[in-house]
Amino acid sequence: MQEIPLDVCGLEPPGPMEQILAALGAMAPQDRLAVLIERDPLPLYRILDRHGYHHRIAQRPDRRYDLLIWRAA
Repeated sequence: MQEIPLDVCGLEPPGPMEQILAALGAMAPQDRLAVLIERDPLPLYRILDRHGYHHRIAQRPDRRYDLLIWRAA
């Protein structure tokens, strides 16, 4: 298992979602994607659920978010 970092800060929508979906498509099933993002990507969650991914999000003190995404077992 590998944790793959992805920083999408500074990108305007839909850039962050496009980058996240591309990274998910390129990673191995056991890997996790660790995303640094500036806003809570609410529209992304439905897509993740539909495609069998779990996620966890936490807001940082600097108001950015750490989003961890992994494939459901």
